[in-house]
Amino acid sequence: MKIQKNNSYFPLPNSYLNIKAALITAIAAFLLVFNVFPMGYLVFRSFWGENGFTLETFERIYTYALNWNALKNTLLTAGLAMIFGVMIAFPLAWLVGRTDLYGKKFFRTLFVMTYMVPPYVGAMAWLRLLNPRVGTLNVFLANLFGLSENPFNIYTLGGLTWVLTTFYYPYAFITISRAMENMDPSLEEASKISGASPLKTVMTVTFPIMLPSIVAAGLLVFISAASCYGIPSIIGAPGQIDTITTRIIDYVYVGSSDGLNDATALAVSLMIIANIVLYVSTFICGKKQYITVSGKSTRPNIVELGKWRVPVTILVSLFAVVVVIIPFATVAMTSFTVNLGKPLTSANFTTKYWNILLTRPAILKTVKNSLIAASAAATAGIIISCVMAWLLTRTKAKGRHIPDFLITLGSGTPSVVIALALIMTMSGKFGINIYNTLTIMIIAYMIKYLLMGMRTVVSAMSQIHPSLEEAALISGAEWHRGFWDVTLPLIAPSVVAGWFLIFMPSFYELTMSTLLYSTDTKTIGYELYFSQTYNSQQTASAIATGILILVIAVNWLLNKLTKGEFSI
Repeated sequence: MKIQKNNSYFPLPNSYLNIKAALITAIAAFLLVFNVFPMGYLVFRSFWGENGFTLETFERIYTYALNWNALKNTLLTAGLAMIFGVMIAFPLAWLVGRTDLYGKKFFRTLFVMTYMVPPYVGAMAWLRLLNPRVGTLNVFLANLFGLSENPFNIYTLGGLTWVLTTFYYPYAFITISRAMENMDPSLEEASKISGASPLKTVMTVTFPIMLPSIVAAGLLVFISAASCYGIPSIIGAPGQIDTITTRIIDYVYVGSSDGLNDATALAVSLMIIANIVLYVSTFICGKKQYITVSGKSTRPNIVELGKWRVPVTILVSLFAVVVVIIPFATVAMTSFTVNLGKPLTSANFTTKYWNILLTRPAILKTVKNSLIAASAAATAGIIISCVMAWLLTRTKAKGRHIPDFLITLGSGTPSVVIALALIMTMSGKFGINIYNTLTIMIIAYMIKYLLMGMRTVVSAMSQIHPSLEEAALISGAEWHRGFWDVTLPLIAPSVVAGWFLIFMPSFYELTMSTLLYSTDTKTIGYELYFSQTYNSQQTASAIATGILILVIAVNWLLNKLTKGEFSI
């Protein structure tokens, strides 16, 4: 390979070419062994019986009304969460990113915070607020309006949809916000000059331009909601509302070969849905992106809300209070409550459950396991992310897009499918036995969350001009020295941000951990779920509040380490 500079060519050593090929091969091999092969075997097992190809398993499981209803519930709740999530995210993204709304930075952090909080924490909060008999918000509304019975029941399809929406709309908010911030403002300026009002400009110019990003954001919400286990298990189970993910876990816990086969068929059903959505989002929506970034160094204009500035800020504040602050505050207060049936007062106050959280050996061990697994996944993941960013932005090596595609495929695969596939293939049957170890959890976390770190680093490196590294080469530095001394310091904030983006969801992950844990490898996510479901809601709330505090602390630390460039 040669680098051209001022019509001169600087030859690079053959070792450079060999290293590129070796890196691509190593990353692709890792993904083939721990991602492609397990998924392929999962599909094979679901369609292959003793007498060859068969649909017998699918026919059997979908003759059960329970499984058929689970599929319909999954599609319905995920579809509604997608619609409502986009309806919430688009106006919020526009208000926070494109107007002179008061407190924009605060609102942005607040709305995105739920992205970094376990969804099942939201389920716990709304369980306390909208329990049909003793829900805090239900009782308050019934007393306020003199109702004979509480107005809401969280144990319904509507309740499940509401919780899924409130905890997955940030996925759409982040996607739409990023696209909106990169828009060329000239078309909106032309609309404004033509006499159109801000609202008309949004509907006739901004919305059509943003449509591909909006569709992609909606599909992301859909697949995330359809793949969720924590919320349906906590909200749906008491109301006897099954989804595909809860049925898969139920079948795995049966422990028989038939149960595993049925779980496999359901997992393949969910994987097919996810891959269809991934295909539509990546290849169809991706090809229909409009050019919204011009060559000029401009930023989208800020729309002045005028007389609507205060009312809109109040409206957004009310939304933030209801959807974010009240649920989180409810979880925190529950952790200090002695009797859940009574309000939190001095007589009903205790720190017992925080003492349990901070002193019980079993809980501390789950924290240790989560820290080890999440740190290992984040560290290995960010190393791969940096390598992939370099391959994608600094080279034209053949095959570099293969691991990129495989990483994207793994990220789009539902967590329960990843875990089940690893169980079936990494238990010694094919020469690798890492079942019941932290290693299998680390690999599962990497497959699911690696894309989050990689995209962050790729985005940063693409903004660093290669001429800086070329200058290092001209000065006599080896190519790897140029990358280490020049490029890496410039993208360090993104590397730190990417590490945390892999670490946080791995730390509190529930779905994969529920299937992959052993007695010695229980994680904090599973401990929280177990406490909420079978043990003590107050202990679960203390654990959840501890995670909330960790998220806030990580946000502060990330902001400091990257000098304000990155935060939640």
